Amino acid sequence: MIKVMIFLRSTIFNLLFYGLNIMACLLCLPGLLLSDKGLFVIIRTYLKTIYYLEKYILGLDYEVRGAENLPSHDSYIVAAKHQSQYETFKLHILFSNPAIVLKKELLSIPIWGKFLSRIKPIAIDRSKGKKAMNQIEDAAAQIKEQNRQIVIFPQGTRVYPWQTAKDKPYKAGIARIQTRTEMPIIPLALNSGLFWPRSGWIKYPGKVIFEFQPAIKPGENSKNILKQVEQVVESRSEALQAEAMTKAPYLPAYPNKKSPESKTVS
Repeated sequence: MIKVMIFLRSTIFNLLFYGLNIMACLLCLPGLLLSDKGLFVIIRTYLKTIYYLEKYILGLDYEVRGAENLPSHDSYIVAAKHQSQYETFKLHILFSNPAIVLKKELLSIPIWGKFLSRIKPIAIDRSKGKKAMNQIEDAAAQIKEQNRQIVIFPQGTRVYPWQTAKDKPYKAGIARIQTRTEMPIIPLALNSGLFWPRSGWIKYPGKVIFEFQPAIKPGENSKNILKQVEQVVESRSEALQAEAMTKAPYLPAYPNKKSPESKTVS
């Protein structure tokens, strides 16, 4: 019965979610002519609408822990685990005006890419190699002057909850950004991939946890910075996943796991 309800809720949500995206892109197109302030009103209204659909149809909510670790003033870097589309819909709710590090290709998506470019992300052209990293560092320095937050996913892509740093290594770019800007790094652990899997139709009720950890201050060499980020984000994300499994036993142990050992997971 629980599985049937989860399927029905997921189906209703997905239909409304995709319908909302199409409608928002078309109806909000004139919003691109607004000032940044006006555009942000539209974007946050869209994101809050998604949140209400999640909460009242899926039964999926979120909780923020460790907010006291976020600096009240000045810019900082958030090094976040990236398991799901879910957390991308919360960044402009969790932060006032974040600069999100993302693939430049996303800006080419029709209509949606136009809105994305207006929130002034740090877009990476991965075909340019080392030159791209230099551009990111320059952009990060400008973001610091604007007193904005930088959000980066150090593994560079979405990962399944079962994937570790060995499967998807942490990239050194975040350490280079800190060395260049001397901003503190705030590790962000989460467990969103259990509830909103990276792929698939089904989404699960429960509570996603966003957990901010104490700042990693500048001054260390790049290898040590990267090692600290990896250890904190990985260990705390794993702990949050274990916590979620005890509170929501209907969750699959490791969604979408393809490897043979997944059959032995109970």
